Amino acid sequence: MKRRIKQFCIICCLLPLLTSCWDADEPNKIRYIYGVGIDYKDGKYEIYAQIVDFINIAKTDQPIQDAIQAEVGRAKGNTVEEAFFELYQSMDLKLFWGHMTYLVFSEEALKEGRANTIINSFLRYREIRYQTWIYATKDSVEDVLLLDPLFNNALTRLKLADPMNSYQQESFIEPIDFRKLVIRLNEPSHEVNIPYIKIDDKWNSNKEKDKLPKFDGIGILTPKDLKGFVTGDKINGLQWMSKETKRGEITVPREDEFVTIVIDNLKIDVEPKIQGEEVKFDIKLNMNALLSGFEGTITEKEVRSFVKKQIKKEVEETYLEGLDIDVDIYRLSEYMYRKDLEAWKKVQKDGKVPLTENSISNLTVDVNKVYSGRKSFRETVE
Repeated sequence: MKRRIKQFCIICCLLPLLTSCWDADEPNKIRYIYGVGIDYKDGKYEIYAQIVDFINIAKTDQPIQDAIQAEVGRAKGNTVEEAFFELYQSMDLKLFWGHMTYLVFSEEALKEGRANTIINSFLRYREIRYQTWIYATKDSVEDVLLLDPLFNNALTRLKLADPMNSYQQESFIEPIDFRKLVIRLNEPSHEVNIPYIKIDDKWNSNKEKDKLPKFDGIGILTPKDLKGFVTGDKINGLQWMSKETKRGEITVPREDEFVTIVIDNLKIDVEPKIQGEEVKFDIKLNMNALLSGFEGTITEKEVRSFVKKQIKKEVEETYLEGLDIDVDIYRLSEYMYRKDLEAWKKVQKDGKVPLTENSISNLTVDVNKVYSGRKSFRETVE
């Protein structure tokens, strides 16, 4: 009996220790990092930290009109770490990094291998997640971090925070996170396409102009440097060579009008082969086409012809844009690496196979199905 009483007393003494949280931080005594911008000026790193207020962000059904959802702090340093420690000196509460959602690089921050240093700094910190989205811009990094979503909605609905939402509807540029960035830099061709964003001011309300981030192309990054940017219509072909593409569109001239065709269910097959001392690639693209608005009567044969001609043109033009800045923009080197490792070893240089204007020997575009929406290929109203 005494033994049981003794055991009970020991358990009672230990219980407070098991249930206590003396080393936990109270949520109301923490600031939360949501977005970060990195610039490089005059030999120093400039960091911009977006701190969010989750109390206001949570109120999305009836948003508070004048509520401040986020503030952006700024600091400088010889290294990224030094800049953040300078920022800590002006913080009133502890910073938590576990909710960091996106990172925006300026053009200068990506040059001369600085991006590799920055990536190492972030990924070595235990609170940073590999699901953090990565972007590049030529606009002011601070201005990008100060953008708000439409209708005074929560920052979590901004395109930078959730790019996959709109990507399902329009797959112009594939979003990329830390995980994919590291994988693609470590594998042939040791180049990665980072979404290039710019501030778009084409939205208006009855109060003022709204500014939103717009995906306008890509920046091509290597472990050592930034190769450059490909933007606007010049990058159109990339979406047709990405297995992540969900849905896209082409607009082609027809007589005195234009026709827009929606493309989905895209399938890509790339077959590398050696011809003499050259590497060639046979590319086959298969897809469905949806035609909604048009004038007059159009045939299924015409739609197939439009799609084949336009997509082939866009793929070839984007490929040549990549060659102009010495970039394997479709990661053709990786296709060879995966399918014929021994051949890749013989021809590769620094992970890349030599590419020329004639490296794509065959480019075949097939349209599997053609849809006309709810009606036939005749006008709804004649």
